[in-house]
Amino acid sequence: MVCIEPARLSDAPAIHALVSYWADHGDMLHRPLGEVYESIRDFKVARIDGRLAGCGSLHIMGSDLAEIRSLAVSADAQTRGLGAGIVAACVTEARHLGLDRVFALTYRPGFFEKQGFRLANVMEFPQKVWNECVRCPFFTDCKEVAVVMDLRDGADEGVPLVR
Repeated sequence: MVCIEPARLSDAPAIHALVSYWADHGDMLHRPLGEVYESIRDFKVARIDGRLAGCGSLHIMGSDLAEIRSLAVSADAQTRGLGAGIVAACVTEARHLGLDRVFALTYRPGFFEKQGFRLANVMEFPQKVWNECVRCPFFTDCKEVAVVMDLRDGADEGVPLVR
């Protein structure tokens, strides 16, 4: 059985291991374990029969904007819709909070486009660029692509909500 739910504090080591696995393969950025603990309330996790098989977080950037980050699904659980489910849970929470937009920086923009996001210019998100990206070791040679979903009244109505 698959379940997508808020992360528990006890999930932090497994989230860190999953993110580290994909970061070691060059598919995402590393997140220190301490940062995972500090942001554990931002995370959603996907469990298959109780085992953590995916994660992602909704990080609030301001009164109108949040970022989906650290989206990862274990290699043995790929193509089962876990990533899409986590993104949908994050979008649902963003709508509930009254945010206008949700964005992500990704190496896999096609995945996000299938979830209802559109390609964007990273400079649409100066909070991200000037608060975080400038400290990244890949800042001058970033290969990530920005994607965004507009959540304002009636925008992207075709995007399914997860309840």
